[in-house]
Amino acid sequence: MPLLEVDNLTTHFHTREGVVKAVDGISFCVNRGETLAIVGESGSGKSVACYSLLKLIPQPPGIIAGSALFEGNDLLQADDKTLQKIRGNDIAIIFQDPMTCLNPYLTVGEQLIEPLIYHRNISRKDATYRAIEILGEVGIVEPEKRVGSYPHEFSGGMRQRVMIAMALITEPKLLICDEPTTALDVTIQAQILELVKVLQRKRNIAVIFISHDLAVVAGIADNVAVMKDGLIVEQGPVDDIFYHTQHDYTKKLLASIPEGAKPPPNSPLPANTSITENKPLLSISHLKTHFHDYSSGWLKRNQKVIKAVDDVSLNIKQGEILGLVGESGSGKSTLGRSILQLVPVTSGSVVFDGTDLTNLSPARMKPMRRRMQMIFQDPYASLNPRMTVFDTLAEPLLYHGLATRKNVTEQVLALMDDVGLAHAAIRKYPHEFSGGQRQRIAVGRAISTKPELVIADEPVSALDVTIQAQILDLILELVEKHNLTMLFISHDLSVVRYIADRIAVMHHGKLVETGSTESLFAAPQHEYTKRLLSAIPVADPARERKRQVELTQLGVDN
Repeated sequence: MPLLEVDNLTTHFHTREGVVKAVDGISFCVNRGETLAIVGESGSGKSVACYSLLKLIPQPPGIIAGSALFEGNDLLQADDKTLQKIRGNDIAIIFQDPMTCLNPYLTVGEQLIEPLIYHRNISRKDATYRAIEILGEVGIVEPEKRVGSYPHEFSGGMRQRVMIAMALITEPKLLICDEPTTALDVTIQAQILELVKVLQRKRNIAVIFISHDLAVVAGIADNVAVMKDGLIVEQGPVDDIFYHTQHDYTKKLLASIPEGAKPPPNSPLPANTSITENKPLLSISHLKTHFHDYSSGWLKRNQKVIKAVDDVSLNIKQGEILGLVGESGSGKSTLGRSILQLVPVTSGSVVFDGTDLTNLSPARMKPMRRRMQMIFQDPYASLNPRMTVFDTLAEPLLYHGLATRKNVTEQVLALMDDVGLAHAAIRKYPHEFSGGQRQRIAVGRAISTKPELVIADEPVSALDVTIQAQILDLILELVEKHNLTMLFISHDLSVVRYIADRIAVMHHGKLVETGSTESLFAAPQHEYTKRLLSAIPVADPARERKRQVELTQLGVDN
C-alpha cells in the first residue's frame, strides 16, 4: 500500500472575481523510499496541492475536498489535534525561502529542539545533543558552536541546510521539498540535492519534490507529475516523462531548458567575429572594493577587511555580452555595483568610453548614468510599489530630459511594446503583475534611457524555466535592436551559456578564468571552473545518473 494516496484533491478559493480553481481534482501516490517530483510553472498549483494535504491553506477562503490517505488515514478528514501530531513529525516540509521561514529572534538550536520537545517529549539537554548531531549530519561545520547562531549568521546554502535539519530531526516518513534549491548556486544546489538523497536512502523516506527545474528533477525523481492550471496533465516514471513525452505542455517545459542544462551540441558554436574586432567600451584595471567588518571590533586595528573585489582587471567590448559567473559571495554583484559607482571603490580604475568613472564628482557622474543602467535580481524589491508602470518607465525619461510631459506617454508605450507588455496595463502597480511581467518592467526601465552598457544582476535566477527563456530571448532581442553592451551576472552556467559571447569566472573576489563561452565549456582551465561545470545538472535522466555515479567514483563533492 502506498505511504500517501491522494485522490481527486481540489482546492478552490472564493474571491471577489469568482472561484479560483488552484487545484482541480488531482490524484497521485507516493511509496516509501521513492521520490515524486511535481513540476510546473508558478501558479500551476504545485505548492497549494501539497500545503492542502496538511490543511496549511486557510479555510476560508480556501475550500479543500477529496481524500489524502496517509498510512490509511485520511488527512483531509483529520481534526486539528491529529494534524498537529502529524505535522513536523510524520510529515515535514522544507520551504523555499529559509530566511522567511526561520525565526530571526531564535537561535537555530532553539528552533531545532522545539519539534523534539513537542513531538517526542524528551529533555532539553537530549534535544540539544540531537540538534548538534543533525547539524553535523547536514554538513554544518563546527555544529556545537553554530547551534547557538542566529539565521542571519548563515549563508543561503547553510540556512537551507538548517531547514533540512529541522525537517529531518523528527525522522519523518514523508518529506515535502518546496523548491528547496531555487536561486541557490549550482554547487550548493548539488550539495543540497545529494544530501536529500543520502538521508532519504538512510531512513527510507518518501519525498515529494516540488520544482520548475527539469534538469534537477532528472537526477532526483523516480516519478514525475506535471501540473498546469491546477491539473496534472501528465505523470509517470521519470524516463517516460523525458523520453516519451505525451503532453504539449511537458514538451514546452523541456524545450525551454537553457542550452547548458541540455546535452552539449555536437560541435562548438562559431565565435562572433563582429564583436571580437570591436574596441573595449569598458576597461577595468586593478579594481579593488573592500569593506570593513565592524563585528570584529570597532577599533581600526581589530576590524576585519572583506575583499569583495580583489584586484580585478577586465575589458568588455562594444556589442558584447560578457557573462560573469561564480558562487554567492564571490564578488560578482559587488563588481557590477562598483562599475556603476553604486558602492565606493577602494582603488583601481573603471574606464567607460575613455572616461575614468572613479574620478568623477556626483554632478559629472549624472550624465554618465544615463549611458549605463542596471537590471536587478528581484524586480518586486527594486520596483517602487507606489508607482504604476507608466510612472516607473516615465521617471528616467523625464529625469534625464529625454522626454517632455507632452510626448512621454508615447515613449512609454513604445517601451512597453519593446518588452512585450500590453498597453492596457499602463496604470497597473507592480503587485498586479506576475514575476516575469515585473522583470519585463525592470528591463524596460533599464533600456528607457537608451544606454550603451547594461549590467544585469541575476535577472532570471528565480523565474520559471519558460518565463526565464522568454526574458533571455527578450534580452538578446534588445541587445541586437539597441546595440547594447552587457555584463550578465549569474550563478547559473546554463543560462550564461545560452546568452553570453564570453565568460569570466569569479572566485573569492578574484577573476580566475576568462574565455569564449564554448571554449570555456569545452576545456575549462581552472579547477574552480571545472568544479562549477561538473555541478551542472543535465535534463536527461540517463546522462544525469551516469554523471552522478562518475562524480561519486571520483570522490568529487557535488
